[in-house]
Amino acid sequence: MTLPERFPLGIIEPVANLVLGYVRQIPGVAQATIAGSIRRMRDTVGDIDILIEAEAGADIIAQFLRFPDIAEALSKGPVRASVRLKSGLQVDVRLVVPAVHGAALLYFTGSKEHNIAIRSRARSLGLKLNEYGVFDGDRCLACGTEADVYKALGLPWIAPELRENAGELKAAEQGLLPNLLEATDLKGDLHVRTRVSGAGDAMEEVALAARAMGLEYLAIADGLRSLHLPMGLDLEGLRQQMDKIDALNSRLQGFTLLKGAEASILEDGSLGIPDLLLERLDLVVAAVHAPLKLTPRQQTLRLQRAIAHPCVAILAHPLCRLINEVDGLEFDMAAILDTAVERGCALELNAQPLRMDLPDRYCRQAKERGVLISVSADAGNADELARLRYGVGQARRAWLEPENVLNTRSIHELRHWLTALR
Repeated sequence: MTLPERFPLGIIEPVANLVLGYVRQIPGVAQATIAGSIRRMRDTVGDIDILIEAEAGADIIAQFLRFPDIAEALSKGPVRASVRLKSGLQVDVRLVVPAVHGAALLYFTGSKEHNIAIRSRARSLGLKLNEYGVFDGDRCLACGTEADVYKALGLPWIAPELRENAGELKAAEQGLLPNLLEATDLKGDLHVRTRVSGAGDAMEEVALAARAMGLEYLAIADGLRSLHLPMGLDLEGLRQQMDKIDALNSRLQGFTLLKGAEASILEDGSLGIPDLLLERLDLVVAAVHAPLKLTPRQQTLRLQRAIAHPCVAILAHPLCRLINEVDGLEFDMAAILDTAVERGCALELNAQPLRMDLPDRYCRQAKERGVLISVSADAGNADELARLRYGVGQARRAWLEPENVLNTRSIHELRHWLTALR
């Protein structure tokens, strides 16, 4: 079987953490860190990069090569190795002494384009930058921490998620780096499902898990049963779910469940739930499920009609892509953002590992146009709420700040926003 060149971040990071755990227990390892595109939280990953700190002379590489999941060693030497795991994934490890950790971590985090840009800046200052540090001739000016390296180049530390040579150096020079979204800024999740396969956790269990994470609210947004959502609710089931949410809210302390639904966007842009029922919901998430293969103009008009509906608050997973499986919709993103601005609704950044939709480049465009982003785990059970961290990572790559994200609002602020939207 031919493997794809890149894999979803949420699928690869757990594998990387297993390898990292093995490396960290090797005698002589002072520290080990995942670098590369995983550290930059890119939505897809080509291989796993691990930077290992150990004193010179430690026999770390030979011990790493005993990791039981290695299928073959592609290359090996005293301070580096590349291996292929039994799953087909490639892992590259590099050994450095602790004194140069900062310079090495910056170099092996990348991106390639960011590294080229900061090396060019070093040359413009009459300096040299490599994985061992910043040098003025033979004298090392900085190497111990990333912050030291950036400071030697006249810059503040730049978050890994921004390191794509997409304006971050200029922003750093001007003191205009964004105050990036943090996971602790999120107050809730506005797209949680309880009927993924008929075995979803009870709403109360998910609510308690969310409260334990420090969240204030969740919106339950199941879809209606259809050919594409065979485990969805019927209309009566949605009405009953709304009553259950009211009952749960009467006993949940310090937490709110919002009555929502994921309304299918039909081919003509109308919604698959009657208006009389939509009007009873706190929040409506609209999403395309099928058909996917319309012309770009048809898809654009379809989405514009849907988000113009007065009950729709969020356009969910706008591209409808599944990484390495479904390319997704083709439409005029600029036109959709314009319609979202006019209407005041939000677009979703769905952190389901195969989706990661809306991608970071479009989220950044949304920020520039004033369109709010809703970061969602698209969770079907309590454990899947942990996906929010991937959504936060994508939001940070898009330069999003807390005020650009809908679900950083308190429940009272959110209710006010929803009322004003209608």
